[in-house]
Amino acid sequence: MSHVQDLPGWAALATAALVLLGAALTLVGAVGTLRLRSFFERIHAPTLGTSWGTGAILLASIVCFSALGSRPVVHEILIGVFISVTTPVTLMLLARAAIYRDRTEGKGEVPPRASLRRPD
Repeated sequence: MSHVQDLPGWAALATAALVLLGAALTLVGAVGTLRLRSFFERIHAPTLGTSWGTGAILLASIVCFSALGSRPVVHEILIGVFISVTTPVTLMLLARAAIYRDRTEGKGEVPPRASLRRPD
């Protein structure tokens, strides 16, 4: 059973707007994956789309369930924290794996290794 009919009009509009915004941002990230040329450009777009899109959808969830429960519902913030922490870590691991692969295959578009030098 759904209690959506009990949702006030202002909360329904805010929830709908935030869900549409989150879906649009995620769609932009997905389109960026298809349109961009190199692997390093492709992993950037969905990372931003996932982070910002998930944030908007989580805000919609907070608004909806806070209005239905007549109390602040903030446990969705934990989901946002986990997405915000894991998405950049995954991006860095994918990028480092791709750089390692490209260096071992001898592709020319990869930046050279950084070398640590002792100060003279």
